[in-house]
Amino acid sequence: MDSTEIQKLVALEDRHWWYRERRALLARNLRRLPGPPGTALDIGAAGGGNTRVLQKHHWSPIAVEYGHDGATAARKRALPTVRGDGRHLPIRSDSVDLVVAFDVLEHIDDDERVVTEMRRVLRPGASALITVPCDMKLWSAHDVAVGHLRRYTRDTLRAVLENGGLRVERLWSWNVLLRPGAAYTRKKSTTSDLRKMNPLVNAALSAVIVTERFLPVQSLPGVSLMARAVRDA
Repeated sequence: MDSTEIQKLVALEDRHWWYRERRALLARNLRRLPGPPGTALDIGAAGGGNTRVLQKHHWSPIAVEYGHDGATAARKRALPTVRGDGRHLPIRSDSVDLVVAFDVLEHIDDDERVVTEMRRVLRPGASALITVPCDMKLWSAHDVAVGHLRRYTRDTLRAVLENGGLRVERLWSWNVLLRPGAAYTRKKSTTSDLRKMNPLVNAALSAVIVTERFLPVQSLPGVSLMARAVRDA
C-alpha cells in the first residue's frame, strides 16, 4: 500500500465503520483463544489500530510495518514498533504466542513465504488470526489503488496457510450482508474506498455490519475471509 493510502487509513480508521468492526472482530476472537495473553505480533500493522486492540486485551504486542508512514504513525501512538518485511520477520524463532495479519497476504507476491515466517516465529501450539479480501469477482479499481495482488477463495486461503505449515482450525466469511452493495459500488469505482464518509452513511453501514454478528451467515460468500490457524506442537 502506498504512502497516500496509508495516510488516509491512519486518518480514518478510528471512525470508519469497516475498521471499527474489524477491530471488534479481532477483539471477539482474542477472547476465544486458549490460554493467557502473551507476546503478539501484528504484521502489516500500518498505524497500529489492531495493535492497540491487542494492548487493550492484555497482550504484549509488537507492530511490524514495512512502510515508513505506517511505522511512524504507530510509534507516535507509543506502540512498540519495528520496520520489517513479512517475508523476513526480524523476530526470533519460537518466540511469539500470537500472530495477527489482517489484510496483509494479498499485498505480498510470495504469500506462502509470509505464512512460513509466521510459523517460524510462533511457539508450538500458538495461534494466528488472518483476514484477506475474498473472491476475484469483486476485483476492482479499489484493489489496484490499495496494492492488492489477489483476492482469495476459501480453498486458496486454506492452501496457502497449510502449505506454509499452519493448521487451519476455522475459516469463515465476514462482511456478508454488504457484499451486494460492495459488488455494485466497485463496478463503478475508479479509486480506493478509503475516504471520509457522511456520518449518517457511516452509521448506517456500521449498523448493518454489527447486525451480522448475530446472524448465521458466516458460511455464505462475503467481501472478506477470516481464518484461525495454529502451529502444531
